Amino acid sequence: MAKQPQPISPLKNFFAGGFGGVCLVFVGHPLDTIKVRLQTQPKPQPGQPPLYSGTFDCFRKTLVGEGVRGLYRGMAAPIVGVTPMFAVCFFGFGLGKRLQQRKPDDVLTYPQLFAAGMLSGVFTTVIMAPGERIKCLLQIQAATGETKYSGSLDCAKQLYREAGIRGVYKGTVLTLMRDVPASGMYFMTYEWLKNILTPEGKSVSDLSVPKILFAGGLAGIFNWAVAIPPDVLKSRFQTAPAGKYPNGFRDVLRELIREEGVASLYKGFTAVMIRAFPANAACFLGFEVAMKFLNWVAPGL
Repeated sequence: MAKQPQPISPLKNFFAGGFGGVCLVFVGHPLDTIKVRLQTQPKPQPGQPPLYSGTFDCFRKTLVGEGVRGLYRGMAAPIVGVTPMFAVCFFGFGLGKRLQQRKPDDVLTYPQLFAAGMLSGVFTTVIMAPGERIKCLLQIQAATGETKYSGSLDCAKQLYREAGIRGVYKGTVLTLMRDVPASGMYFMTYEWLKNILTPEGKSVSDLSVPKILFAGGLAGIFNWAVAIPPDVLKSRFQTAPAGKYPNGFRDVLRELIREEGVASLYKGFTAVMIRAFPANAACFLGFEVAMKFLNWVAPGL
């Protein structure tokens, strides 16, 4: 295992992670819109074709019907939330690593890196759950033809007016079920790949841009391989009418399996995987660039 950069600074992780998250949203949001629309499209009536036959059909129909702006619909919510969310995510990972070190120069094992990544998933849920709820509702309303929300702020206000804070945070448990194990896989895979790609005797901080992009992109794919099933359940649950699933994700899971089979838990798989590599490559590259800048301007931070 290549030696990890020392010492670990959760505060630097906070600022660098925020910048990395912004990079991720700009690169990945169009395919996130496609993913959510595929996951939440209504079951077709007997003899009728589905609203979207697949990823590329959904992309084409969105582009033709709504233009490029349609692909970025609902982006205000993740942009507003993504900087603090990824800042907190990377802060949680840095803190998780720091808490497991007995000495500042301790090199963590991969199970310890996985545990630190899981802590980051817990940290981000407070910001992630309402942001995802608003994003998903805005992404699907254009496909339904009904304009209930004029934007992210209007959506948040209506949700709060209708059901209070519980309405805004609907889907929190499923967000945790998705992000805790997926975040562990995400960060552990990234650190593992960085170590593999680092030549003997060199530091991981000296990795080239292509290697960082490769490690970050592949980490994103590993992350979503774990996250897709709970993400499908979360999207369905967060966009369902109030009271449709009184027992939460268990009702969503039973309905999906009964009506559409186990394969329904992987709806949007193609869109997710196409998005995962470039979006997360951009995220980690942004993080590493910001981290180097912070090390240069504030070495003692």
